[in-house]
Amino acid sequence: MTLLSSPAVRVGLSISVATGLYGVSFGALSVTSGLDFWQTMALSLLLFSGGSQFAFIGVVGGGGSGIAAMSAATLLGMRNGIYGMQLNALLHPTGWRKYVAAQVTIDESTATSTGQTDPAEQRRGFWAAGIGIYVLWNLFTAVGALAGSGLGDPKQWGLDGAAVAAFLALLWPRLKGREPIAIAVACAVATVAAVPFVPAGVPILVAAVVAAVIGWYSHGRSDEGLEPDVEPYREHHHRGAEHRGGEGRQHGKGVSGADA
Repeated sequence: MTLLSSPAVRVGLSISVATGLYGVSFGALSVTSGLDFWQTMALSLLLFSGGSQFAFIGVVGGGGSGIAAMSAATLLGMRNGIYGMQLNALLHPTGWRKYVAAQVTIDESTATSTGQTDPAEQRRGFWAAGIGIYVLWNLFTAVGALAGSGLGDPKQWGLDGAAVAAFLALLWPRLKGREPIAIAVACAVATVAAVPFVPAGVPILVAAVVAAVIGWYSHGRSDEGLEPDVEPYREHHHRGAEHRGGEGRQHGKGVSGADA
């Protein structure tokens, strides 16, 4: 199989284009918020988390301190650590790949990977989306930062809508059952309602709180949720059961031989 014939790779590349283009908006907004070109590029190259980056420049542009900006970015970036724990168990990266995987673990690479059922496709989807977005995001961040205010108001281009639409295209087909769909709609409404009143990046936290509250008090069916349901430790548990079973059989043979 060639890489381009892989469904996961095709999904990863398509989401890379949609999300990467959004980097133009970040680059332009960053320099108009007071950061220079290299500071803007450092955020994209090292932080590489869209929500955290927009939160950082939103605080800085609003006159906030560097500590406040870092705190907001860290709060939004905590979700990537949770993604990392799941993907580490799912993909089992080793050696230098673990460090690269940590850098490119974001919403889109996680969704592309966990949306696949075949382990090989999960790996292809993760790397295609993660590396593709990293390259294009930084490339278009540079374009936006160099063009600066000459691009006009980046918010009117609709690139933020393109990135969100691409992510929803990954998520929506995986929803299974009426309750998960209702929760998704409630979160979307809460996000749209929060956008005019809170800084960039915070609406996603509002949506997360809404989902957590509804999930805490709901009593949905056990077979509803996201499809497929990823169980990264299934193989580990299966091997452990086989190992214990083998030890039991060997022990049983030993006892039989002694009795004989």
